[in-house]
Amino acid sequence: MKHFPRGPLFASLLASLALTSACTTSSPLSPALSESSSPAIFLLGEVHDNPDGHRRRLEFMRAKVEAGWRPAIAMEQFDRERQADLDRAMARCTDAACVIAAAAPANARWDWPLYTPVIELALQYRLPLVAANLSRADAGKVMREGFAAALDRDTISRFALDRQLPADMFQKQKQAVMDGHCNKLPASMADGLVRAQAARDVWMAKAVEQHAARGVILLAGNGHVRRDVGVPQWLPPQQRGGVRSIGYVEELKAEPAGMYDDMIAITPHARPDPCAKL
Repeated sequence: MKHFPRGPLFASLLASLALTSACTTSSPLSPALSESSSPAIFLLGEVHDNPDGHRRRLEFMRAKVEAGWRPAIAMEQFDRERQADLDRAMARCTDAACVIAAAAPANARWDWPLYTPVIELALQYRLPLVAANLSRADAGKVMREGFAAALDRDTISRFALDRQLPADMFQKQKQAVMDGHCNKLPASMADGLVRAQAARDVWMAKAVEQHAARGVILLAGNGHVRRDVGVPQWLPPQQRGGVRSIGYVEELKAEPAGMYDDMIAITPHARPDPCAKL
């Protein structure tokens, strides 16, 4: 949800979609989520630039790990083609800066200091990091040319990407894209962005499924972890019952039921009005 092609319109997509996803009703984290017997798959959202959200999410992760859980950590911040680089870095590096230098996309716009504590946690406890995202270039190909431009034939067949996306999912994702662009985005362009978002969700779901047996945490934007349209929709039915989706949200307002399993209220982060650039 962060790496669409360059240009003013696309540069604003990330922050605006994150803001859209973050505007949800808050509820306290249920006691079950603090227990060691809680689900083996956690999808933990974020507003990408919000320090309080990153801090609170890290506290949750650290508590789980210090209690003895040893999950894989799948991260939106690393592109799939960098997995070998990431594996080598985790084997030889002693700090997060080394890992980021070795495996982060050269043109990434992530605020890496916010993710450094997660990488340090993984190094400390020897937790595998998983590169869970499509690159900006691949997402752009999907947006312009369709799923076959960046996804292999087996993935397209398995996830029925050679057919139209489910109508309800498509409409909700399109509305999120339009809202995230202050309703100034041409509808035809929104369709391509929905495809790119779906492609990313599919690839993240594949990463989650691959590591589900040992337990896995996915770190991604709130839009990706939405239960109604995001990664959970692409997981095998037999795994969905073991998934817990948690949105870390800034604003307290009503949202449709079923967006997340739990929502954590976080302190809003001051930022320029994203609509002012459109």
